[in-house]
Amino acid sequence: MKHIIRDFTPPESSFFLFGPRGTGKSTWLRYHFPQALWIDLLDPELLRLYGARPERLRETIDAHPSLFTIVIDEVQKVPTLLPMVHALIEERKELRFILTGSSSRKLKRDGVNLLAGRALLKHMHPFSANELKDQFSLEKALEIGLLPLVWGSKTPQETLKAYAGLYLKEEVQAEGLVRQVGNFARFLEVISFSHGNVINTTNIARECAVNRKTIENYIHILEDSLLSFTLPVFSRRAKRGLATHPKFYLFDPGVYRSLRQIGPFDRPEEIQGAALEGLIAEHLRTWIDGQTDSYDLAFWRTRSGLEVDFVVYGPEAFWAIEVKNNQHISPKDLKGLEAFKADYPEAIPILLYRGRERLLKKGIYCLPCEEFLLQSSPSQAFFHL
Repeated sequence: MKHIIRDFTPPESSFFLFGPRGTGKSTWLRYHFPQALWIDLLDPELLRLYGARPERLRETIDAHPSLFTIVIDEVQKVPTLLPMVHALIEERKELRFILTGSSSRKLKRDGVNLLAGRALLKHMHPFSANELKDQFSLEKALEIGLLPLVWGSKTPQETLKAYAGLYLKEEVQAEGLVRQVGNFARFLEVISFSHGNVINTTNIARECAVNRKTIENYIHILEDSLLSFTLPVFSRRAKRGLATHPKFYLFDPGVYRSLRQIGPFDRPEEIQGAALEGLIAEHLRTWIDGQTDSYDLAFWRTRSGLEVDFVVYGPEAFWAIEVKNNQHISPKDLKGLEAFKADYPEAIPILLYRGRERLLKKGIYCLPCEEFLLQSSPSQAFFHL
């Protein structure tokens, strides 16, 4: 695959770079820091050596006095390295550490404080439409997702099928995160039906034949491994009774499609609609992570059923965004945004749909999804209305 320039600017100081497996963290780092001292903890021998003697890191760095950038790949596999990294940052100001990870669970479990702020926390997401530019295809993205590992594969469907298996083997089973891997595999299939929906742990527990606490733990494992995320309800200055439970998303439409079993009662447009909503959600998260200011991403739902898929709230943006997998806009498609606008007149209401024209209906900007995605860039204002 042609090299894709990622819309990511690294800090000049030490930093963590977290992201799910397959998002291209190592590829990006090897391209931009070819002369760095590289410690790959996916290598079983290095994992054993550094796990047994974390102080080996100092010896390794001392043996390479001309190298000042040190990459430690998958640092969560040896959390005991972080106190040594912390000490070296304090002692040798010229050193720059780049620490990658695909899970924060083990770091949290072992009480690691992520270097007490000595290293910034950054995230690598799947490709964005803006990064792919003329290579981007919305239909392809909804089918196989935007994971670099999958997008560049000659057999993307097979790669996606292997992705969950690889995760189960290397992350869950190897780390001993769950007692019954079979139950967790069943959970992954069941949770895929909650993608883009308010999560109901009681129903999921019933489907998986395990207790609710186990399901809650499984969801935390997915979130800590960066494979899923939840959105809270936007409740600032609330004027109506609102829903209280969060909304759940898998991080990539391709991963969602690979886990979501399809039967004779499933409507393809419903599955594609959930994939589209997840794709927009991930682009919004990518934009937020690239901003200097802090922004919140939430959704809005009243107890009466009025809903807005996404609310972006921060210093320079207050957007209410509804996503529709339709080529035409009906009056009922605008009801949630109209209600939100009535409660929050400061917000900019945006409806994204599968048509080709920009429209303005009842004060609501109606924009083509593909155009919206292609203009999204973490390094600039999200969209020019």
